[in-house]
Amino acid sequence: MKPKKTLSERLTTKYQLVIRNEENLAEKSNFAFTYAKLLVVSITFFIVVFSLSMLLSKTVLAKWFDPKHAQMEANKKLYELAIKVDSLSIEVDNKDKFIMNFQRILSGDTSSGFIDPVEALGNDNSVIPSITDMQLAASDSQFRQEFEQSEMSLIALTSTKYRELQEMFFFSPITGFISDHYDLKKSHFGIDIVAKTNEPVKAIADGTVIMASWTQDSGYVIAVQHRSNLISVYKHNAELLKKVGNFVNAGDIISIVGNSGEMTDGPHLHFELWYNGNSLNPEEFVTF
Repeated sequence: MKPKKTLSERLTTKYQLVIRNEENLAEKSNFAFTYAKLLVVSITFFIVVFSLSMLLSKTVLAKWFDPKHAQMEANKKLYELAIKVDSLSIEVDNKDKFIMNFQRILSGDTSSGFIDPVEALGNDNSVIPSITDMQLAASDSQFRQEFEQSEMSLIALTSTKYRELQEMFFFSPITGFISDHYDLKKSHFGIDIVAKTNEPVKAIADGTVIMASWTQDSGYVIAVQHRSNLISVYKHNAELLKKVGNFVNAGDIISIVGNSGEMTDGPHLHFELWYNGNSLNPEEFVTF
């Protein structure tokens, strides 16, 4: 009786695989192997195939093999969209506060509920808690001199404070002569331009109408928000031709010059420029 081979002997017993031609039995090739080598090669091959399959199922083929992949991608996009919507919501809210408080300035409302429009836009460089503080800050001689001595008709200021506006060009809002100039000491934050009756008032640059209403002091008022936080204001109109939310191009007719409101002594246009919550001298920016 033959003795049984041990497992070690079975695994290490050498075998030879011979491949012959079926017709003439000629030997084509042969391979020597043992069960141990065959087992190692098989396990290695299985591990490699399994690893590659797992890698592909988590990357390239994930969308076909992983049912959770689509949901994860959707959740990721929803999260990114939620962040964008939240940021836009905050920006819109701040813009609304800015416009609301700017309208309060124009209507002369300086109650305790007033919120700094510049702060609402996140600008920490120019804080204007009230109209009175703005007038006091503007009384600084160097600041005032910068406004009073400049004779530029287009924005080409060397001051870094207005660097954003250097490449902007403005239309004249109306044809006429200036009867009252910009004067911070007298709280006159714009200029008065006398023009012919029913003269059309034009937008000085592209922008969006943010105010088109009636105030007791200034009559029919229209304000346009331009790029770089620049706002142009047109007061004492006889008629407003644009509504809030309308987009206007530079040179578009937005109103008709008039004599509305209590603070007027004849047909004229009161024109103001505001940049980041600060009033500017229109004569330094626009040719009239």
